[in-house]
Amino acid sequence: MTASLGRTGLALYSAALIGLLVLSGIRPYEAGTWAMEVAPVAIVLPVLWFTHRRFPLTPLLYALIFAHAAVLMLGGHYTYARVPLGEWAREAFDLQRNHYDRLGHLMQGFVPAIAARELLLRHTPLRPGGWLFTLVTAVALAISAIYELIEYAAAVALGAGADEFLATQGDPWDTQKDMLMAWIGALLAQWLLARWHDAQLRRLASTPQP
Repeated sequence: MTASLGRTGLALYSAALIGLLVLSGIRPYEAGTWAMEVAPVAIVLPVLWFTHRRFPLTPLLYALIFAHAAVLMLGGHYTYARVPLGEWAREAFDLQRNHYDRLGHLMQGFVPAIAARELLLRHTPLRPGGWLFTLVTAVALAISAIYELIEYAAAVALGAGADEFLATQGDPWDTQKDMLMAWIGALLAQWLLARWHDAQLRRLASTPQP
Protein backbone atom coordinates (compact mmCIF):
# COMPACT_ATOMS: atom_id res chain seq x y z
CA MET A 1 0.00 0.00 0.00
CA THR A 2 1.31 3.47 -0.85
CA ALA A 3 2.13 5.95 1.90
CA SER A 4 -0.53 8.36 0.67
CA LEU A 5 -3.07 8.77 -2.08
CA GLY A 6 -1.51 9.95 -5.35
CA ARG A 7 -3.01 12.62 -7.55
CA THR A 8 -4.63 9.94 -9.69
CA GLY A 9 -6.25 8.38 -6.63
CA LEU A 10 -7.47 11.74 -5.38
CA ALA A 11 -8.79 12.55 -8.86
CA LEU A 12 -10.76 9.29 -8.90
CA TYR A 13 -12.21 10.00 -5.45
CA SER A 14 -13.06 13.54 -6.55
CA ALA A 15 -14.74 12.39 -9.76
CA ALA A 16 -16.82 9.88 -7.80
CA LEU A 17 -17.79 12.51 -5.22
CA ILE A 18 -18.72 15.07 -7.85
CA GLY A 19 -20.77 12.44 -9.70
CA LEU A 20 -22.60 11.49 -6.49
CA LEU A 21 -23.08 15.17 -5.66
CA VAL A 22 -24.72 15.80 -9.02
CA LEU A 23 -26.95 12.74 -8.64
CA SER A 24 -27.96 13.75 -5.13
CA GLY A 25 -28.90 17.19 -6.42
CA ILE A 26 -31.32 15.87 -9.05
CA ARG A 27 -34.82 16.48 -7.73
CA PRO A 28 -33.98 16.25 -4.02
CA TYR A 29 -36.88 16.04 -1.59
CA GLU A 30 -36.22 19.59 -0.36
CA ALA A 31 -33.66 21.76 -2.15
CA GLY A 32 -32.76 23.94 0.83
CA THR A 33 -32.15 20.92 3.05
CA TRP A 34 -30.03 19.33 0.32
CA ALA A 35 -27.87 22.45 0.04
CA MET A 36 -27.26 22.59 3.79
CA GLU A 37 -26.50 18.87 4.07
CA VAL A 38 -24.01 18.71 1.19
CA ALA A 39 -22.28 22.02 1.96
CA PRO A 40 -19.46 20.26 3.90
CA VAL A 41 -18.64 18.20 0.79
CA ALA A 42 -18.35 21.32 -1.36
CA ILE A 43 -16.04 22.86 1.26
CA VAL A 44 -13.82 19.87 2.03
CA LEU A 45 -13.11 18.69 -1.52
CA PRO A 46 -11.23 21.87 -2.60
CA VAL A 47 -9.36 21.83 0.73
CA LEU A 48 -8.16 18.27 0.06
CA TRP A 49 -6.80 19.33 -3.32
CA PHE A 50 -5.20 22.51 -1.95
CA THR A 51 -3.38 20.59 0.80
CA HIS A 52 -2.62 17.38 -1.08
CA ARG A 53 0.92 18.24 -2.18
CA ARG A 54 2.23 19.82 1.00
CA PHE A 55 0.19 17.86 3.53
CA PRO A 56 -1.06 14.57 2.06
CA LEU A 57 -3.31 12.53 4.30
CA THR A 58 -3.21 8.80 4.92
CA PRO A 59 -5.19 6.60 2.49
CA LEU A 60 -7.36 5.55 5.44
CA LEU A 61 -8.43 9.11 6.14
CA TYR A 62 -9.14 9.89 2.48
CA ALA A 63 -11.33 6.76 2.29
CA LEU A 64 -13.21 7.71 5.46
CA ILE A 65 -13.83 11.24 4.18
CA PHE A 66 -15.25 9.75 0.97
CA ALA A 67 -17.56 7.44 2.95
CA HIS A 68 -18.74 10.29 5.18
CA ALA A 69 -19.44 12.47 2.13
CA ALA A 70 -21.53 9.68 0.60
CA VAL A 71 -23.59 9.45 3.81
CA LEU A 72 -24.17 13.22 3.75
CA MET A 73 -25.20 13.29 0.11
CA LEU A 74 -27.64 10.41 0.46
CA GLY A 75 -29.18 12.08 3.50
CA GLY A 76 -29.32 15.39 1.65
CA HIS A 77 -31.16 13.94 -1.32
CA TYR A 78 -33.92 12.17 0.59
CA THR A 79 -33.63 14.07 3.90
CA TYR A 80 -32.43 11.93 6.78
CA ALA A 81 -35.93 11.00 7.91
CA ARG A 82 -36.77 9.50 4.49
CA VAL A 83 -33.66 7.64 3.32
CA PRO A 84 -34.85 4.25 1.96
CA LEU A 85 -32.12 2.34 3.79
CA GLY A 86 -33.42 3.70 7.08
CA GLU A 87 -36.99 2.92 6.08
CA TRP A 88 -36.00 -0.66 5.29
CA ALA A 89 -34.35 -0.99 8.72
CA ARG A 90 -37.40 0.54 10.42
CA GLU A 91 -39.71 -2.02 8.84
CA ALA A 92 -37.33 -4.98 9.13
CA PHE A 93 -36.61 -4.43 12.83
CA ASP A 94 -39.96 -2.88 13.81
CA LEU A 95 -38.37 0.43 14.81
CA GLN A 96 -40.38 3.52 15.69
CA ARG A 97 -38.48 5.87 13.37
CA ASN A 98 -36.01 6.09 10.50
CA HIS A 99 -32.58 5.89 12.14
CA TYR A 100 -30.45 6.87 9.14
CA ASP A 101 -29.61 10.15 10.86
CA ARG A 102 -28.07 8.15 13.72
CA LEU A 103 -25.65 6.68 11.17
CA GLY A 104 -24.87 10.21 10.03
CA HIS A 105 -24.02 11.29 13.56
CA LEU A 106 -22.02 8.13 14.21
CA MET A 107 -19.92 9.08 11.18
CA GLN A 108 -19.75 12.63 12.51
CA GLY A 109 -17.73 11.26 15.41
CA PHE A 110 -15.97 8.41 13.61
CA VAL A 111 -14.35 10.33 10.75
CA PRO A 112 -13.38 13.55 12.59
CA ALA A 113 -11.77 11.37 15.27
CA ILE A 114 -9.32 9.91 12.75
CA ALA A 115 -8.77 13.36 11.20
CA ALA A 116 -8.04 14.89 14.61
CA ARG A 117 -5.80 11.97 15.52
CA GLU A 118 -3.80 12.44 12.34
CA LEU A 119 -3.36 16.17 12.83
CA LEU A 120 -2.40 15.82 16.49
CA LEU A 121 0.13 13.06 15.83
CA ARG A 122 1.73 14.96 12.95
CA HIS A 123 1.72 18.47 14.41
CA THR A 124 2.12 18.07 18.17
CA PRO A 125 4.43 16.10 20.50
CA LEU A 126 1.51 13.83 21.43
CA ARG A 127 2.02 10.11 20.97
CA PRO A 128 -0.52 7.25 21.03
CA GLY A 129 -1.86 6.81 24.53
CA GLY A 130 -4.38 8.10 27.02
CA TRP A 131 -3.93 11.82 26.42
CA LEU A 132 -4.24 11.46 22.65
CA PHE A 133 -7.34 9.29 23.05
CA THR A 134 -8.92 11.85 25.38
CA LEU A 135 -8.16 14.86 23.20
CA VAL A 136 -9.33 13.17 20.02
CA THR A 137 -12.61 12.24 21.70
CA ALA A 138 -13.02 15.80 22.97
CA VAL A 139 -12.42 17.24 19.49
CA ALA A 140 -15.02 14.91 17.97
CA LEU A 141 -17.54 15.90 20.63
CA ALA A 142 -16.77 19.58 20.07
CA ILE A 143 -17.45 19.18 16.35
CA SER A 144 -20.73 17.46 17.16
CA ALA A 145 -21.68 20.27 19.53
CA ILE A 146 -20.89 22.90 16.89
CA TYR A 147 -23.10 21.07 14.41
CA GLU A 148 -25.94 21.00 16.93
CA LEU A 149 -25.53 24.76 17.42
CA ILE A 150 -25.76 25.18 13.64
CA GLU A 151 -28.99 23.18 13.72
CA TYR A 152 -30.24 25.44 16.53
CA ALA A 153 -29.41 28.54 14.45
CA ALA A 154 -31.23 27.04 11.47
CA ALA A 155 -34.27 26.35 13.65
CA VAL A 156 -34.30 29.96 14.89
CA ALA A 157 -33.78 31.44 11.43
CA LEU A 158 -36.09 29.18 9.42
CA GLY A 159 -38.67 28.08 11.98
CA ALA A 160 -40.77 25.20 10.67
CA GLY A 161 -38.75 25.34 7.44
CA ALA A 162 -35.83 23.76 9.28
CA ASP A 163 -37.74 20.62 10.22
CA GLU A 164 -36.29 18.53 7.38
CA PHE A 165 -32.76 19.68 8.20
CA LEU A 166 -33.17 18.94 11.91
CA ALA A 167 -34.70 15.49 11.28
CA THR A 168 -35.78 15.16 14.93
CA GLN A 169 -38.87 13.14 13.92
CA GLY A 170 -40.65 14.35 17.05
CA ASP A 171 -37.96 13.18 19.49
CA PRO A 172 -37.34 15.85 22.19
CA TRP A 173 -34.01 14.18 23.07
CA ASP A 174 -32.76 14.03 19.49
CA THR A 175 -29.87 16.44 20.08
CA GLN A 176 -28.55 14.48 23.05
CA LYS A 177 -28.87 11.18 21.16
CA ASP A 178 -27.06 12.66 18.17
CA MET A 179 -24.14 13.70 20.36
CA LEU A 180 -24.13 10.28 22.01
CA MET A 181 -23.79 8.66 18.58
CA ALA A 182 -20.89 10.99 17.71
CA TRP A 183 -19.20 10.05 20.99
CA ILE A 184 -19.65 6.35 20.27
CA GLY A 185 -18.31 6.90 16.76
CA ALA A 186 -15.18 8.62 18.09
CA LEU A 187 -14.53 5.79 20.54
CA LEU A 188 -15.08 3.08 17.93
CA ALA A 189 -12.80 4.78 15.40
CA GLN A 190 -9.91 4.83 17.85
CA TRP A 191 -10.48 1.33 19.20
CA LEU A 192 -10.87 -0.25 15.76
CA LEU A 193 -8.50 1.73 13.55
CA ALA A 194 -5.67 3.06 15.74
CA ARG A 195 -3.11 0.39 14.82
CA TRP A 196 -3.94 0.54 11.12
CA HIS A 197 -3.78 4.32 11.26
CA ASP A 198 -0.44 4.28 13.10
CA ALA A 199 1.05 1.97 10.46
CA GLN A 200 -0.02 4.30 7.67
CA LEU A 201 1.32 7.32 9.54
CA ARG A 202 4.71 5.63 9.91
CA ARG A 203 4.84 4.95 6.18
CA LEU A 204 3.82 8.52 5.45
CA ALA A 205 6.51 9.91 7.79
CA SER A 206 9.21 7.83 6.07
CA THR A 207 8.26 9.12 2.61
CA PRO A 208 10.04 12.34 1.51
CA GLN A 209 7.58 15.16 0.93
CA PRO A 210 7.97 17.70 -1.91
